[in-house]
Amino acid sequence: MDKVMAQLEGLVAHYEELQEMMADPEVINDTKRYMEISKEEADMREVVQKYRKYKDDQKEIADNKEIISNESDSDLVEMAKEENSDLEQEVKELEEEIKILMLPKDPNDDKDIIMEIRGAAGGDEASLFAGDLLRMYEKYAETQGWNVSLIDSEPTEVGGYKRVAVMITGDKVYSKLKYENGAHRVQRVPVTESQGRVHTSTATVAVMPEYEQVDIDIDPKDIRVDVYRSSGAGGQHINKTSSAVRMTHLPTGIVVAMQDQRSQQQNREKAMQILKSRVYDYYESQNRDQYDEKRKNAVGTGDRSERIRTYNYPQNRVTDHRIGLTLNKLDRVMNGELDEIINALVLYYQTQQLEKMAEDNA
Repeated sequence: MDKVMAQLEGLVAHYEELQEMMADPEVINDTKRYMEISKEEADMREVVQKYRKYKDDQKEIADNKEIISNESDSDLVEMAKEENSDLEQEVKELEEEIKILMLPKDPNDDKDIIMEIRGAAGGDEASLFAGDLLRMYEKYAETQGWNVSLIDSEPTEVGGYKRVAVMITGDKVYSKLKYENGAHRVQRVPVTESQGRVHTSTATVAVMPEYEQVDIDIDPKDIRVDVYRSSGAGGQHINKTSSAVRMTHLPTGIVVAMQDQRSQQQNREKAMQILKSRVYDYYESQNRDQYDEKRKNAVGTGDRSERIRTYNYPQNRVTDHRIGLTLNKLDRVMNGELDEIINALVLYYQTQQLEKMAEDNA
């Protein structure tokens, strides 16, 4: 903890510099710079506040120890002991909270995501499960106050998806959904099964952060653009005009469809932004020895072939194999109640990092 505290002293000094800069008229007049500094200050605020509280508690403990050692009034001594008991417990809790806040942050944690779900092994049942997973994530997104936009889909005749891609936007989306990368296995009796036998099928989930600024040039000749009438909510405007845009990157076969914006031009701009993100991620993955090396972490590589979770319908059970967590409330999980699983994954990952930090500081 000593090394962490030494780092914190430097961090507090930098935090105070940032606050001074935010009051500088020159910085205030430079909107872009002011926004960057404000974000950095906001990101540091919680750990600085907790560290200041930690130091205040330590000082109070020291003052109380002076009273305990030198005071003759037994009532005052007893009060000081009781107060120190509470303060020492608070200091322990603050230490753990500060350690977690000082862990290296994933630079993508604040980003929106593009999620792609594919039916894998299991034919029609796999495509139906892909649809179930999509609805599960949509309901979870709703509880988080996030927005979900359809980018591209390949529906099947039975009502599921061979492949579906969505964009999820909101506060710290990637930080919570990055653990969903991998193969999801379902065990249940398909609607087409006359003998009542349980079948096992799989669907894969891929999560990638949306890159706001992508350093990639796409040759316009490599893009096919189709425009069509939007469907769904939006009234007369959205149904009577060809405002929806579908872009296909011919060399990779990546498709992006966008109809959520008000005009064709807005849909074109958004579709191009997402297409660049996906093409960039595609080429990045081709150039790496292992597809998910950049996202490798303590809870699994995120490889699409890795079975990360099993959804057992007959027993209403869901199991996350990476952390050995089993919950007997599959119905609630499929209704979007994912917090318990995601929080457990975050905690597990943080624990692994804390153990590594302790080894490095030993």
